[in-house]
Amino acid sequence: MDVELQFEGLELAGVLIPYAGMVLAGFIVYISKSSNLKELENKNAARIEISKSITNPSHLESMLESFHEPKKQPIDYRRSGVVTLSLGVGFFLFGLIAIDILRGVGLLVAAIGVGSITAGYLYPNDSAEITTAVEKFEK
Repeated sequence: MDVELQFEGLELAGVLIPYAGMVLAGFIVYISKSSNLKELENKNAARIEISKSITNPSHLESMLESFHEPKKQPIDYRRSGVVTLSLGVGFFLFGLIAIDILRGVGLLVAAIGVGSITAGYLYPNDSAEITTAVEKFEK
């Protein structure tokens, strides 16, 4: 009878461990998002307190300009694709030497890298590349 109880406990643990992993992943995302939100709230509260103490209008204008976030650079798919392709080749080579399953993982990651490089050439990301692409299309 004690042996059966041990097996029941192991079966229960085998079922609960994946659920615990999923809950833990969700908890990590929640902590990250709430931390970012709290930081943004603190930053905005500090800006409000500073703006209350400013009396010179030119200083207030410069502070308002500092609130504007800089434009984010577009994603360079070619660069990230080369990095991903190299990572995939590394996994594949490591799979040849040590762990067989890494060969398949490496090929998958390398294929994603090739797709990213292709996307980088198909979808230009700066205005000069877009202009040249439009001119080529018009000809």
